[in-house]
Amino acid sequence: MANTKVAIIASNGNLFDAYKVFNIASAAAASDAEVGIFFTFEGLNLIHQDAHKNLPLPEGKEQFQERFKQANVPSIEELLSIVQELDVKLIACQMTMDVMNLDKDQFVEGIEVGGAASFIEYAKDANMTLTF
Repeated sequence: MANTKVAIIASNGNLFDAYKVFNIASAAAASDAEVGIFFTFEGLNLIHQDAHKNLPLPEGKEQFQERFKQANVPSIEELLSIVQELDVKLIACQMTMDVMNLDKDQFVEGIEVGGAASFIEYAKDANMTLTF
C-alpha cells in the first residue's frame, strides 16, 4: 500500500470502536500506508491517558471481554503503542477538547492537537477516509 494515505475519524469511544480504529490503522500502517486519525467527541477516550485503559463494552456485549483474552487479542493499550510505533498521526480535536475542558497533557504522549481544518488539510488527498 505504498503511496496510499488513509484518513480515519474516531468519534465514538467504547472498546469495540477502539478495536476498529486501531486495528484498521495498524494494518494500513504496517502495509506502508500513511495513516492519520482525528479523534473527536467520545473518540478522545481512545487516546486519553486513563480512559483508553478502561473503555466500556457496548451494553449486552460483556462476554466479549473474556473472548478477547481467549483469542489473544492485544489490549487497546498495546494497539495504541503499535500505531505509535508505526508513526500513525494522532490528532485530537481542539474544539472538542475546549468544550470538554481537556488539556493536551491529559492524553497519551505523541498526539497533535488541531481543529477540523487541520484534519481536512491532512485528509484532502487521502485515498481512503473511514469513520468510526
